[in-house]
Amino acid sequence: MIIDNLKNISNYNFISQNVIDFLTGLNSQTETGHYEIDEHSYANVDIYDTKNSCICKFEAHKKYIDIQMLLSGKEELDFMPAEGLIVCEEYDDKRDIMFFENPDKISDRVILEPGKFALIFPHEAHKPQMNICGNSEQVKKVVVKILV
Repeated sequence: MIIDNLKNISNYNFISQNVIDFLTGLNSQTETGHYEIDEHSYANVDIYDTKNSCICKFEAHKKYIDIQMLLSGKEELDFMPAEGLIVCEEYDDKRDIMFFENPDKISDRVILEPGKFALIFPHEAHKPQMNICGNSEQVKKVVVKILV
């Protein structure tokens, strides 16, 4: 997982200029919805309320790298290697997602907020949408999917 400031995103030469231009053009007023960026990437912009960590699940993907970034609000995102986690929902090829039981071991964590992104590779499980210190808040988030 890579966590960085949006101003540094062009340092990652495997991210296409189309994705960089898309991300740097977003703001809190960006409309929710699905955006086709190019033949290898797309994005979804959603609004939701953050949740208690005990009801959130770790997830992983096989076909896409995620770039997750908040356009408004703050949320916690936990992450750890997917290897060794117990699958609770088998891989869904159409949705490119599988879910894991929450492990007993402590995961790494980051607070996402506007201007900070998390780049998540397929071998990394992540648990997004969590509230901070038990306080739910409405967030607007973009998730860019880049074909591996």
